[in-house]
Amino acid sequence: MSKHYIRVTEALKGLRAKEDGVVSFEYVIVAACIVGAVGLAFGIGGTGPISSALTNVISTISDKVIAAVG
Repeated sequence: MSKHYIRVTEALKGLRAKEDGVVSFEYVIVAACIVGAVGLAFGIGGTGPISSALTNVISTISDKVIAAVG
């Protein structure tokens, strides 16, 4: 039992000394912030301000192309 305890303790000490995991964790935090910002911008179900603006612009362009062709 004590062999396993020593192994686990040494492994945890090694993880604490390495900083690669910290950088990875920082990337996860940044990614979560970006996902949150995009979610707020586009809204749930595509009802946010950016989604509405894109829909209006695409409709306007579509109407103008149809008017020019027809």
